[in-house]
Amino acid sequence: MAEQALFAGDSRAFEAMVQQMLSAQNEVRDGAEKVFSRVKDQADLCISNLLRLLRTHQDQSIRSFSAVLLRRLLAKEDPSLWTKCSPDIQNATKEELLKCIRDEQDRPTVRKVCDTVAEFAMTIFEAPGWPELLPFLFHCAQSRDARLVEGSLLMFAQLAPQLAPVLRQYLATLHEVLLACLSHSDSTVRLASMRAATNFIQELDEADRSKFQDLLPPMLSAMGAVLNDGDETAAQDALELFVEMADTNPKFMRKHGSDIISAMLQIMEAATLEEGTRVLAAEFLVTLCESRDKVLKKQPQLGQPFFSALLKFLLDVEDEPDWYNGDNDKHEAEEEGELFEFGEECLDRLALALGGAGLLPLAQAALPQLLQSPDWKQRHAALICLAQTAEGCVKSMLRQVAPWVDICLMGLRDQHPRVRWAACQALGQMCTDLGPDIQGEQHQQILPALMAVMEDFAQPRVQAHSAAAIVNFSENCDQEILPPYLDDLITHLLRLLQNGKRIVQEGALTAMASVADCAKAHFIRYYDSVMPLLSQLLMGATDNANKLLWAKSLECISLVGMAVGRDRFRTEAHNVMRCMQQLQESHLDADDPRANYMLQAGARLCKCLGNEFIPYLGVVMPSLLRSAQLKPDVNVADAGSDEEDDDDDEVETVYLGDRKISIRTSILEEKATACNMLCCYADELKEGFLPYVEQVAGVMVPLLKFYFHEEVRSAAAQSLPELLRSAVLASEKGQAQSSSVKQLLDGLWQPLIDAIQKEPELLVLSTMLEALEEVIDQGCAPGLIGQQHLGQVCERLQAVLTASLHRRSERDARQQRDDYDEEEAEALEDEDEEDVEVLEHVSGVITVVLKNFGDQGMVVVDQLMPQLGSLMAPGASPQETRVCICIIDDILEHSPAGSQKYMQQALPILLAACTNPDADLRQCAVYGLGILAQHRSTAYQAIAAPALKAITDIIRAPHSKSEDNRNATENAVSALGKVLQFQTGTQDGEQLGQLWVTSLPLTADKAEAKAVHAQLVHFLEQSDTRIIGPQNKHLPKILNVLFFVCSKGTDLAEPQTITAMVALLQRLQSSLPADAFNGLLSQLQPNDLATIQRLMAKSNGTHSPS
Repeated sequence: MAEQALFAGDSRAFEAMVQQMLSAQNEVRDGAEKVFSRVKDQADLCISNLLRLLRTHQDQSIRSFSAVLLRRLLAKEDPSLWTKCSPDIQNATKEELLKCIRDEQDRPTVRKVCDTVAEFAMTIFEAPGWPELLPFLFHCAQSRDARLVEGSLLMFAQLAPQLAPVLRQYLATLHEVLLACLSHSDSTVRLASMRAATNFIQELDEADRSKFQDLLPPMLSAMGAVLNDGDETAAQDALELFVEMADTNPKFMRKHGSDIISAMLQIMEAATLEEGTRVLAAEFLVTLCESRDKVLKKQPQLGQPFFSALLKFLLDVEDEPDWYNGDNDKHEAEEEGELFEFGEECLDRLALALGGAGLLPLAQAALPQLLQSPDWKQRHAALICLAQTAEGCVKSMLRQVAPWVDICLMGLRDQHPRVRWAACQALGQMCTDLGPDIQGEQHQQILPALMAVMEDFAQPRVQAHSAAAIVNFSENCDQEILPPYLDDLITHLLRLLQNGKRIVQEGALTAMASVADCAKAHFIRYYDSVMPLLSQLLMGATDNANKLLWAKSLECISLVGMAVGRDRFRTEAHNVMRCMQQLQESHLDADDPRANYMLQAGARLCKCLGNEFIPYLGVVMPSLLRSAQLKPDVNVADAGSDEEDDDDDEVETVYLGDRKISIRTSILEEKATACNMLCCYADELKEGFLPYVEQVAGVMVPLLKFYFHEEVRSAAAQSLPELLRSAVLASEKGQAQSSSVKQLLDGLWQPLIDAIQKEPELLVLSTMLEALEEVIDQGCAPGLIGQQHLGQVCERLQAVLTASLHRRSERDARQQRDDYDEEEAEALEDEDEEDVEVLEHVSGVITVVLKNFGDQGMVVVDQLMPQLGSLMAPGASPQETRVCICIIDDILEHSPAGSQKYMQQALPILLAACTNPDADLRQCAVYGLGILAQHRSTAYQAIAAPALKAITDIIRAPHSKSEDNRNATENAVSALGKVLQFQTGTQDGEQLGQLWVTSLPLTADKAEAKAVHAQLVHFLEQSDTRIIGPQNKHLPKILNVLFFVCSKGTDLAEPQTITAMVALLQRLQSSLPADAFNGLLSQLQPNDLATIQRLMAKSNGTHSPS
C-alpha cells in the first residue's frame, strides 16, 4: 500500500522512503533503495519531491541527503534524470537549487547543494545552458554573508573549465573578487577562494595567468592564518592546493618563489605541527624540484635548508627492542615513523630531479656532520640518505666512488647495530645503482667488510641485511670478480644457513643463489658442500611457518643447478621436480609465496634440463597458464572517495581527472612472471613445446594490449617469435602441419602490427619491434611472409620513424629554453637513449627484410628514405647516424639493385664516418667497407686507396685496442681480411697480411671474431704466403692464435672452425721441430693447455702433445 501511495504522488510516502534510505538497518535501507530505483522511472515525481524535501524539511539530515540524491540523479547518472523531466520541472530544478543556496542556513548542507549545482551545471552548461547561474555566482561572491561567498567560490572552483572561456572578458572583475575573498575574515571563505583561484589559474593561458600572480602572497597569508589558528585540517587543504600548483603551473610561482619556499621550509621544520602538515610542505618542495621549471634551482640559497630538513625527517625512527629479535620481517619497519618514510621517498625523488650535479654538493655539505654525531639516529640518517639518493646521482658518484664506499665501510664498523644495518642498505643500493663499476673498483673493500658483518650472530637482522647486500653486489657484478672470494664467501654463507635464525637463513639462501648465478661454472667445486644442505632445508621446511624458507631454498637450488649445468645437477633436478609436483597437487592457497617461486624455478630447471624437462610440462603448465590469465584487480572510484587503499603496499593508485583508479600490483606481478616463464619454456624447448603453442598463443596475443602492465606486454611480444619458432621447427621435423604454422602466423601478425602502432612506452615498443624482426625471420623460412606483409611493415616503420623525429625536435626545443641546465641535459640524454634503442630495432627489422627479400625488400627501404635522410641531417647524433649507416651496410650486403641506386651517396658517408671520433660510428662504417670489398667489387675499386687507408688507420691508431675502441678496431681487421681475400690485386699484400695476422685474435666482437678466425683457417689451408709470411715468418704468431682460439671453445669460433684448426695444429706439429711446437704450448695457462691437449687427442684418437 505504501508503495502504491508513493507512486500516486503521496509526499508523506516519499518522505518515509527517504528516511528509510538513511536507516542504520541494512535490510530496511536496502529495501528503500530498491523502491527508490523504481521511483526514478517517474522523473517529475522524483525530482519535485526531492526539491521539496531539500527546501522545506525541518530535519537537516533529510535536507542534506536530498541534495546528495539530487546530485546523483542530475549529474552522476547517465543519462541524467533531468533529461526525462518536463520543461516545468526542469526550470523549477534550476530555480529551486539556486534559492536553496540563498536560503539554507546550515553550511555543510549549503556545500552539498553547491556541489550538486556545480556538477549539474557541467552537464547543461553548453546546452541548453543556465544563463542565470553566472550572475548568481558573482552576486553571492560579493555578498556580506560568508555562507554565500563560500558557496559561490566552491562553485566557481568546480566550474572553472566551463567558465574560464566565458570569463575572459571579466578577468579584472574575477581578479578583484578573488583578491577580496582571500582577505575575508572567515577562514573557510579564504580557503574556498584559494581553491577557486588555483583552478582558474590552471585554465588560463600564460599571458592571462601572469595577471593573477599577485594572488600568491594573500594565498600564502591565508594558509599562515589557519596555521596560527591551529586549524591544521584547513592548513593541509591549503597546502594541497599549493602542491597542485607546483605540479601543474610551477612557473606561475617563480616571482614569489623565495617567499613561498621559505614558508614551506618553516612548516617542514616546525616540530609542533602534525606530521601530515609537514609532509605536505615537503611534497610541495619536492614537486617543485621535479617540475621542468625547477623553481628551487633559481633559489640556490634554499636548496641546503630543504635537504637538511629532509635529513631531519629521517630522525623519526625509534629503537624498538623487537627489532633486534630478528624472528621475521614483521618489526623491520614498524619503528619508522611517517616522517622517516616520506623523507626517504623525497630524497629519492629529489636526487632524480636534481641529478648528481645538483644534489651531491648538498650531501657533501650535510652528511659529514651527521656521520660524526654521537646520536646513532643521525649516523643512521646519513647512510639512509646515501641509499636513497644513489640512483639519481649515478654519473656524478661514479666519477669518484671511493669516498662514498668509505662512508659505508665506516658504518659497517659502527658500534650501533641499526647504523650497521643502514650501512648494509646503503652499500647494497649503491651496488645496484652504480654497478658493475663499483664492484670492479671496490670489491677488495666491499666483500671482506660484508663478510665480517656476517659473523655477528648477536645481531641476526644485521646479518641478514649483509647477506642482502651480497645479493645486490652479485646481481650486477662481472663474473671474473667473484672467484678469488668464493672460498670465504661460501664458507660464511654455509655458516649462516647452518646456525642462523630463519630470517638469516632466508637471506643467506638468496645470497647463495645470487653468488651461484654470478659465478656460473666456478661454483661447481662447491656443489658437493652446498647442495646437501640446500636439499635438507627444502625437505625440512614443510610447515606453514617455513613457507618462505622453502621457497628460497627452491630458488637457490634452481640457480645453483643452472650455474653448474645439466650433467652435474641432473639427479637433483629430477628430485626437485617431483617435490614441486607433490606440492602442486596439494592445491596451494592464493597467497602462498611458494607458488610464485615455483613458477620461476620451473623455468630455470627447464633451462638446465633442456628436452629432459618435457615430461614435466604437465606439472608446471596448468598453474602458469592460470597465472598468465589472471584478471587485473582494478577499482575505479571518485577521486574524493574515502576507500582505504592508498596505504596498501600491494595497491597502486593513480588519479585521472575526478576518478581514482586503484590496481592491485601483486596480481599484475604474478601475471608478468608467468608470461615471462611461458616465453622461457617456448625458447628453451623449441619444437618440444608444440603441444602448448596454440594455447599459449591464445593467451599471449591479447596481452599485447594489456595496458595495465608494461612487463606483461613485453613478455607477450617476446613470446610470439618463440612460439612461431617452435611451430616452424616442428613442421620441419614432420611433427606439425605447415597449415597450422600459417594459422599461427596469421593469428599473431595483425595484433602485433596493431600493437606497435598503439604502444605508448618506448622500451616496450623496442621489444615489439624486435619481436617483429624475429617473426619476419622465422616466417620467411617456410615462405609464410610475403610482399603483402611488407606493406604493413613499411607503414609501421614510417610511423615509428616520424614519431621519433618529432620527439627529437621536442628535445632540441628544450635545449633552447632558458632553464636548460646539466640536469635537463641528463634527462634529455636518457630520453635520447630510449629513442636510439627504438631506431636500432627499426634497423633490425630492415636487416631481416633485406636479408630475406633482397632487392624485393627495397620497397620498404625506398619509402623510408625521407625519414632516414632526416636522421642523418646536420645536427644528428652519432647514434642516429650509426643506425642509418647500419642500414646502408645492409643494402650493400643484401641488395644489388639498392646498392647501385644509393652507392653514390653511400660511399662518402662511409669514408667520412671512418674518421669520426665516435668509435661505434667508425665500427659500422668500416664494416661497410669490408662489405664493399666482398660483395661490390666495382664500387670498392673506385675508392680502393682511401678505403684501405681508412681501414689501416683504424687498426694502427693509438689506443686502438682500448676498451672503447676494440670493436671498431676488430671490424677494421675483419674488413682488411675481406680486402685480402676478395681484392686479390691489392698492392702491398705482404705488409697488409702481416698487419692482419698481428692483429689476431679477435675477442671483443664475437660475431666478427668467428668470421675472421674462420677466414684465418681458409688462408692457412690455401697456404697463402701473405698470411704465413716469407720463410713462415708468421707461424709462431699463427700458432699462438690457433692455441688461444681453440682453448676458448665456441666463444670465438664455430665448431667446424675449431675442428679445422685442430687439424691444422696436428699438421704443423708434425712439420715443425718438436721443441718449437712444445715451447709455444708450454706458454699456455694450465686450463688452456688441458683444453688443447684434449682437443688434439680427441681428433687423432691416440696422440696428445706432450
